[in-house]
Amino acid sequence: MPIDAVLATSAEPRSTELTWDHKDVQLYHLGIGAGLPATDPDELRYTLESRLHVLPSFATVAGGGMAVAGGMAAPGIDVDLAAVLHGGQRVELHRPIPVKGKAVQSSKVAAVYDKGKAAVIVLRSDVSDADGPLWTCDTQIFVRGEGGFGGERGPSARIEAPDRAPDRTVDRATREDQALLYRLSGDWNPLHADPEFAKLAGFDRPILHGLCSYGVALKSVVDTALGGDVTRVRSYTTRFAGIFFPGETLRIRMWDGDGRVQLSATAVERDDAPVLADTVIEHT
Repeated sequence: MPIDAVLATSAEPRSTELTWDHKDVQLYHLGIGAGLPATDPDELRYTLESRLHVLPSFATVAGGGMAVAGGMAAPGIDVDLAAVLHGGQRVELHRPIPVKGKAVQSSKVAAVYDKGKAAVIVLRSDVSDADGPLWTCDTQIFVRGEGGFGGERGPSARIEAPDRAPDRTVDRATREDQALLYRLSGDWNPLHADPEFAKLAGFDRPILHGLCSYGVALKSVVDTALGGDVTRVRSYTTRFAGIFFPGETLRIRMWDGDGRVQLSATAVERDDAPVLADTVIEHT
């Protein structure tokens, strides 16, 4: 069997050194659509090294996104990339991410859940530098056709949308080449670039990385609900509810709460098809 849940979860954590600098941060920000208008002072905080701050979702690609790569190579994990989809993501910030960093990541398979027709692999990575913990990431990988092995089904994290109109709605257009730009930050899965591979995976064309939509949505919340202050973000959790194609428009609906913003994201051109669901940003 390609997935051995016991072997995978009992394996020792893998340690990897991560390094990044302003160029990596700028490339990531451009990959999620920052920089328009190019001379806007608010956008220059994402694109100009002398004013740069780091969006917390950069944690998912720091060092080239080694958490997912290391987890998928863990003992007991042997799956076909064409059957793999990103199911969900959580980033918890312990302190603001520096523009330039050198850190150690400890990653392991935290859980493997049996969803019947699919398996969900939960990869956990803890990242620390010389000053202490920086962030913790939980990445849920959905693997089609690998369920039915008799394992635990796992928790449900569904969150009902508030029964009222959103406090704000933001539309964010993406570029036709958005995935080609975003993948330069480290996610080289051909599903997002190669039309023939996408067809093997059941899609008529390459789809955008879920983590790209994840970053687009977080930037929209920071810019509109948090006064542009990236340091206010404490955690960010989402479930990837559907596909999104490069060139489409992401509609982000936000509901304010006590120390949190709940949001949903949909594809405008496909009758508001779900993209991100069960999504919460906790903040100060």
